[in-house]
Amino acid sequence: MDYSEEHLRDILELREWLSEEIEKREKEVEKLKQNLMILDSLVKQSSFSKASTLMSSDGRKSQPVQQTASVIPIKTDNNKIIANAHVTQEELVIIPSEDIILDIDTQPFKSFFLGRIIGGMENQDNTDIQNGKIPQNSAISCMVNKDGNRIREILIKNYRQKERVNEIINTATWSFIRMIENSK
Repeated sequence: MDYSEEHLRDILELREWLSEEIEKREKEVEKLKQNLMILDSLVKQSSFSKASTLMSSDGRKSQPVQQTASVIPIKTDNNKIIANAHVTQEELVIIPSEDIILDIDTQPFKSFFLGRIIGGMENQDNTDIQNGKIPQNSAISCMVNKDGNRIREILIKNYRQKERVNEIINTATWSFIRMIENSK
């Protein structure tokens, strides 16, 4: 079937438009997923009832929900808790204590924690994706939720290895302590 030059141009324009719309929708879906993660984290953080104390609709106590997240306190040298790391199989969420103010612009957060540690893991994952060692959607990702410049939580998905969790928590501890020192 032969198409005229004008018809082919219309087909190519339609194809380009569809590609742009797909890309736009994918970005919207990713943003919606990130917002859902934030809401889930906030719900976890501000839950006022233990699952084991909830009653079923017929008045009987429901079976306790199995806890799949472990909470690791992040402490200073003198054992003051400055944050908690909530670790599940899917994500690592670091939430600073309410009485601790960590400014995102205070060193060494961006340069060392985000740039060197998380950035290094992202680079390694991107290399592994290019070499076919890991699937496209399994690269580590990090999102910092803040209130103004104050860090509210750090969401890290696809850490994939326990060693990475340890490295992230150890580096966060060191970085947070230095940030507190640098903000005085």
